[in-house]
Amino acid sequence: MKGLVRIRLARMGRVHQPIYNIVVTNKRTKRDGKPIEIIGTYNPVPTPLTAKQKVQGYVPTKDVALDFTRAKYWLGVGAQPTETIAKLFKKAGILYPEWPLPSKVARIRKTQIMSIEGRKFT
Repeated sequence: MKGLVRIRLARMGRVHQPIYNIVVTNKRTKRDGKPIEIIGTYNPVPTPLTAKQKVQGYVPTKDVALDFTRAKYWLGVGAQPTETIAKLFKKAGILYPEWPLPSKVARIRKTQIMSIEGRKFT
């Protein structure tokens, strides 16, 4: 990944009860350092279901609050999402399912294969 601006998670909350801010930040800043902008929150701990909801077949969900327009803006100006953020954006429909482009993935795999074939294994 190239570029200086990243979209990543900044941890908040208490011990064993994490809540993450989805932030736009310089790639060299600390994980919880001062961000350029906060564009949302992510709670990875699903909300507990009641007994009635369990019987009805509900599935626990994780809470994501995201400013879609700002996320699209930052992606448009070249901010690179981390893997976790990319998964969240794909589920939200901001990134297409084949992200990153298949041509870039194929190029990476080809160079890795060529470097493996070039080595001599004894």
